[in-house]
Amino acid sequence: MDNPNLLSPSVLAFVGDAVYGLLVRTYLAEVNRPSGELHKLSVKLVNATAQANAFKLIESCLTEKEVSVFKRGRNFHTGNTPKNSTGGEYHTATGLETLFGFLYLSGERERANQLFDIIWNNTLGTLST
Repeated sequence: MDNPNLLSPSVLAFVGDAVYGLLVRTYLAEVNRPSGELHKLSVKLVNATAQANAFKLIESCLTEKEVSVFKRGRNFHTGNTPKNSTGGEYHTATGLETLFGFLYLSGERERANQLFDIIWNNTLGTLST
């Protein structure tokens, strides 16, 4: 991608949703459980409430630029109404997805992995099926 800064937050979040979901599934593959259990675990991790909590885990580690990208996504009016989360959680989750989409499209995949490592290492112990 030539310049992800020029993409709208909705496009970045669209890509970031896939990136975040893939990271979750990749890390869960190492758990080595039956696929049905892995799916249940991924659903617990890839939803607005879980992603809002994930953001809290990495917030203090973000650079100024990363915070700016997150805020662009968080403040973007999506027009969607959350089903099982609050509006605040939904907007925070959108900001997180925007950040992961931006990092991926900027070629900063190692940074995305570093941030996801923080999330994973602070979430794995709370998982149960």
